[in-house]
Amino acid sequence: MPKVSVLMPIYNTRPEHLREAVQSVLSQTFADFELIILNDGSTVPELKETVRAFSDPRIVYVENERNLGISRTRNRLMDMARGEYLAVMDHDDVSLPERLEKQVAFLDAHPEVGVLGCQFSTMDRPGVSRLPLDDVTIKEALLVHCGDMCHPATMLRRSVLVENGIRYEEMFTPAEDHALFCRLIPHTVFAALPDRLFVYRSWSGNTSHKRARSMEAAKQGVLCFARRDNPELWAMARANLMEIRRYRLLGLPMLTRTRTYKETRWLLFNFLPLWTGRTSLPHITGREKG
Repeated sequence: MPKVSVLMPIYNTRPEHLREAVQSVLSQTFADFELIILNDGSTVPELKETVRAFSDPRIVYVENERNLGISRTRNRLMDMARGEYLAVMDHDDVSLPERLEKQVAFLDAHPEVGVLGCQFSTMDRPGVSRLPLDDVTIKEALLVHCGDMCHPATMLRRSVLVENGIRYEEMFTPAEDHALFCRLIPHTVFAALPDRLFVYRSWSGNTSHKRARSMEAAKQGVLCFARRDNPELWAMARANLMEIRRYRLLGLPMLTRTRTYKETRWLLFNFLPLWTGRTSLPHITGREKG
């Protein structure tokens, strides 16, 4: 029985991207895993050939008889998994060599944690994500926007999903990953490693680019139930996820900018309102700068 099941749905990606993704899993320093690749009715015949070119016995290649969509495909992958831990992996991203080793070691040492992320970078872009490491901050972020957890860089404790009957929900596609995380909020502890262990590929073929309007609608639905089901956490998020910046002249506070999850306000002399508008920040960190 493998310790980890790496779950990779594939659909009409580029063969060279798929090849790189599969190779990054096979090159892991942790070897006790199965890689389940589920082809969701792709119309690109080269994808099957790309997978078949690898002779590694840890690869399990399966095809849906017809296109089921990402949520049902992810659920089928979970049903086929035999591992204690589920490593999410998309068909065009790259897991760095120590990803599985470090995530497994952390989950083994922290049985209370059911969702584990890591820092990641985006291909062809400078910089590394600054994902919070503690449970409360991660959960607060999930209630404000889609959060900072990069879904294909996470490892899940399978028992938490099974015991609580939590699965991907087709209703919230293409934000099914955000919905899964929010359903898990009351049932387990979230954490993230400080190490960069994953590289995300952002390109025009990403679902987030192709289905932006559907993504926004689904996200609003997820936030609706997540805030309803976690009122105490939502109250904390509204209070904590705020940024205050003061601009001084000769030591006197001339302008103050406050940004919350919802709006941005500019004040003159710290009390006279100048302008109020909708916040467009993807992430707000709770801090005050003077």
